[in-house]
Formats: sequence, structure tokens, C-alpha cells
Amino acid sequence: MPEKTPKANNMPEGYSTILTDNPSNDVLLVTLNRPEASNAFNTQMAKDLVDLFEALALDSGENRVVVLTGAGQKAFCAGGDLKERNGMSDDAWFKQHLVYERMVRAILGCPLPVIGAINGAAFGGGCEIASALDFVYASDNAKFAQTETRIGIIPGAGGTQFLARAVGERRAKELILSGRVFSAQEAHDWGLVNGVFPADALLEEVLNIAGSIAKNAPIAVRQAKQAIHKGLQMSLADGLAFEIESYNRTIPTEDRREGVLAFNEKRKPDFKGR
Repeated sequence: MPEKTPKANNMPEGYSTILTDNPSNDVLLVTLNRPEASNAFNTQMAKDLVDLFEALALDSGENRVVVLTGAGQKAFCAGGDLKERNGMSDDAWFKQHLVYERMVRAILGCPLPVIGAINGAAFGGGCEIASALDFVYASDNAKFAQTETRIGIIPGAGGTQFLARAVGERRAKELILSGRVFSAQEAHDWGLVNGVFPADALLEEVLNIAGSIAKNAPIAVRQAKQAIHKGLQMSLADGLAFEIESYNRTIPTEDRREGVLAFNEKRKPDFKGR
């Protein structure tokens, strides 16, 4: 893998399986870039995603929102690369899967909002990644499926947990146990997808949404993300207490003072993330 050089926003570049770009100073676009394999993730892509998202957790630079998509319009991600896994020993499979597990944890641990632009098939691990993101939009030709039971395994990168939280236990059981393919519109109707756009408009629409989030106070956005995600794993009383802790972290910030001042001066706030 080539040595990575830092970009102006402190993000590394030069990955062999993903592309990074800044369509605006505060939005990071990450593209899964193995179109010859329907953007299926192999060991190297998992390592690249771990490296990128762990770097974001340590220092996000000027980035305030991440958009994740796939190269081309055929596939977002076809899941784990079964050609790479063909003939793999049990021990090698276990070791590779540890990298996949770390990949998912790195994405989940990203403090920035991570939005999916699901531009085609999201099967197996691709569906797991999509359901692990903060929220996603899909092209009208996108398809989803958790196909693992068709090859003798189960979702092992969070699919049994993320999908059930998005669409409910009964629907998740139906989809995972059958392995059936479902459409973008079905994914929207069931709560996995937030909106469906024409394929040629998807990325522009998602970047516009990301841009509107990036204009808000970065510390407040991060604290709100954390309060929602962690609060849903607690009792209501504990969730409310955690919300107040997150709220209190915004009080001493320059952004909070700037937001109130801008409101009273009838102008747009200039948030610095401090």
C-alpha cells in the first residue's frame, strides 16, 4: 500500500481501495472504489476504512460531516469479497473477520455524522455498513439484502443488530432468514432508508443535506449524535440524564455564544467548532 500523505484538512490519502475528496471544506466524501468487484470489501478495503475512520476520530480537521458512497451506479457494496475468501482456512477466515469487525467499530466510533449515499446494490456486508451509518439515502435503483444465510453463515458485521434496530425485529428476521432482495422503496417504507432519489441526483442531494448539517454548530451536532445513539441503549431515565450531560458540554463553547449573538444580530452564525 502506498505511503499516505496528509491533505490540507489533515486526512490521509493515497488509499488503494477507497477515494477521499472534499466537495466543500467541511464535508468529506468517501467512495468505496473497487468497481470491478461491485465495491465488495476485501481485507485491504477494511484496513483502509479502519485507518481513515480511526484518523477521523483522532483529528477530523475541518471536516464536519462524512458522506459514504460507492464508485459507479451499479453497486454501493456487494459485501465481503468471496473470491478472496474462496478456499480460505477457518483460521484465516477468523483472522480476516477480526479486521472486518474493527472496520465496523471504526465507522460506528466516528464522532462526525456519517451519511450513506447508497447508489446501487448493498448486499451482505454492504447492507450491514449501510444500516450501521447514522442515516442513509438511496438511489431509486438501489437494492438491499442480507444474503449470508444463503452461503452458510449469518451477518457478522452487525447486521442482526443494526437491521433489527432500523426495521424492527420481525422484519429483520424475515429479511435475514430468507436472504431476499428488497428495493430502495421498501427500505424507505420500513425505516432503513431516509429518502429515495433518482440515481443521477442522489449524490448531489446527499451532499446538500450534508452541507446543511455542516453549517450547524459542530460540537452541538456531535453531542446530539452521541445522545441519540447512546440514549437509545439506556432506560429513559438514564437517557435523559445522558442528554443533560451532552447538553452541558455545549454551554461553555464559543459556538453557543456565537449562535445566540447571531440570532440577536439577525445574521448567520459563524461556527468554529470551539
